[in-house]
Parts: sequence; structure tokens; C-alpha cells
Amino acid sequence: MQDLNFPPYHFRFKNRENKIHIFDPVRKKFIVLQPEEWVRQHVIQFLNQELGYPMSLINVEKELKVNGLSRRYDVVVFNTRGDIEVLVECKQPDVAVDQKVFDQIARYNRVLNGRYLMVTNGLKHIYAQMDYEKEKYVFLKAIPPYMR
Repeated sequence: MQDLNFPPYHFRFKNRENKIHIFDPVRKKFIVLQPEEWVRQHVIQFLNQELGYPMSLINVEKELKVNGLSRRYDVVVFNTRGDIEVLVECKQPDVAVDQKVFDQIARYNRVLNGRYLMVTNGLKHIYAQMDYEKEKYVFLKAIPPYMR
């Protein structure tokens, strides 16, 4: 897998049925290593190790309904009240992080009501904070670290 625009992290791998698997510390199981999963696992480590979000508040790949259709979010981080603090959309590195991808996370967020949004393909990261009063996004240089 290619190097990504994240600090280096230690991952656990195993080979099963001629496929490489990576251990997901949130789902607590090995997942087939695909390019998007590589990005997702870096995001989990980034949120935990760099920003201090506890693993216990991170959730991965759960279903939600958007306009009556079943979709899956990539990563969410809850706060201690159970509200979504951060919503992350991961793409594989060869997918451009553009308006189309941001529109996707925006649709998901209409249902989830996250405070911060992150869109990444592992190489480029876009961060935004929701301003629900003014009904707009405020783009940021980074999302803030975990605050108890």
C-alpha cells in the first residue's frame, strides 16, 4: 500500500486465503486490506493518537438512511453525550477529494448532525465545522483535539 499523508503508524496484518488483512481496533477484527480501508485505518489512528479521541468513542462503517436509501458512513466520533463530534468520509487515494465527495458527506450529515466533518483520500484532507445557526460550513485547517 502506498504512503499516505499521515504520521507513520504501527498496524497488525495477517494473510488469510491469499489476501492481506489489517486489524481494525474499533471493530476488533481483521478486515481485508483494500485502498479505502488503508485510508480508514490511518484515520482511526490519526483521530486516536494525534487528536486524542478515545477508541471507545470511535465508530466505523455503520448503516444510515439518506433519502430513503441505505448508505454507510466511514468513521464517526461521538462525544460523551452520544452526539456526533466528527464525521469522516474516506476515499481511496486515487479518488479526488472534490465537491462531489464533500456533497456526499454533507448529505450524510443532514441525517447525522455532526459538529466537524473530515473528507480524505489519505493524501488530501478537508476539514469543516458546521455552523447550524447560519446553515453553512466553515472550512478549517484542522479539526480540534479531543476535549473532555
